Amino acid sequence: MNSASQGSERPAAVLIGPPGSGKSTIGHLLAERLGVSFRDTDADVEAVAGKPVSDVFVEDGEARFRELEAEAVRAALESHGGVLSLGGGAILYEPTQELLAGHRVVYLQVGLDQAVRRVGLASARPLLVLNPRSQLRKLMEERRPVYERLAVITVSTDDREPADIVDQIAVEL
Repeated sequence: MNSASQGSERPAAVLIGPPGSGKSTIGHLLAERLGVSFRDTDADVEAVAGKPVSDVFVEDGEARFRELEAEAVRAALESHGGVLSLGGGAILYEPTQELLAGHRVVYLQVGLDQAVRRVGLASARPLLVLNPRSQLRKLMEERRPVYERLAVITVSTDDREPADIVDQIAVEL
């Protein structure tokens, strides 16, 4: 895939997974490997809201964040030809699930211990404020079936180097 494909209407890959699964790290590396650009819908939400995701949650509420997120995902799926990373909870919105049908959705699977280590327990992630380990476990258990159902490719990220993960995804794409 070359940079000319960046303007196409279908992302080269759409990365989904819980916090700490490596969507940003893997996304940047995969985009570089494929010669396309990287886009993160959380960054798109922040650009529209004019503030960090955590502030949108606190000041405007989760419902408003999810509205902005759904619109960011829809717009990105329609216009981005590179690698696209979705916020961990974006897949909870049924219209988003429907929009993902037919896309190359890659589920970055991560175990709780690795996710906790990567996210950090003093994280500014809004859904992990009280008892982050317990909240992360609950969130991962609730979302896992949706991630698995939407994925065309599932890749375990536990105890692996990012380059190895990118190699596997590139081969499977």
